[in-house]
Amino acid sequence: MDILQLLTDFFTNYGYAAVFFVLLICGFGVPIPEDVTLVAGGIISGLGYTNVHTMFAVGMAGVLVGDATMFTIGRVYGTKVMQVRFVARYLTEERFMAVQEKFAKYGNWVLFVARFLPGLRSPIFLTAGMTRRVSFWRFLLMDGFAALISVPVWVYLGYFGANNRDWLLTWVHRGQSGILMVLAVAGIGLGVWWWLRRRKTAKSA
Repeated sequence: MDILQLLTDFFTNYGYAAVFFVLLICGFGVPIPEDVTLVAGGIISGLGYTNVHTMFAVGMAGVLVGDATMFTIGRVYGTKVMQVRFVARYLTEERFMAVQEKFAKYGNWVLFVARFLPGLRSPIFLTAGMTRRVSFWRFLLMDGFAALISVPVWVYLGYFGANNRDWLLTWVHRGQSGILMVLAVAGIGLGVWWWLRRRKTAKSA
């Protein structure tokens, strides 16, 4: 049985609390795909076991609480947290330095992009707290902004594809890269629109 079906069965039996719990431990670095978890939550809504809009709210709460917990742990315990065996497994010294370099190069936008990087999400959030480069509220704002894009995409994808698994699995397998591609296109479109508007304003002046 694949992970999607396993999570769907689990959520069918235990509802919103199960979805929140799994998303919470995803935030702690447990190797359960967050996107698949959200899709499974959307599926049980599509099958009539839960309300999809409430599921979206639960999904947002789960990912933000999990992410904020990792950030807070890093902020409170600093580099000492790297001595914990569980943390040391995915936050090696090399990865810690690499994340710091990304912060130095891209600033707070690393926190936004991290939501779309499954393997680096938890290390980046933990490191953000450890380095104290960003306040808690700024972190929550950046992470929340990204979550407002990714969470509804996966939840509603599961909802609309609940009765068409072939179509659903096609989109799930495309993964976060599909979302990043859409964001890139949207970003380019906004950039072109801003440039044309600025050029028109300059001509008018």
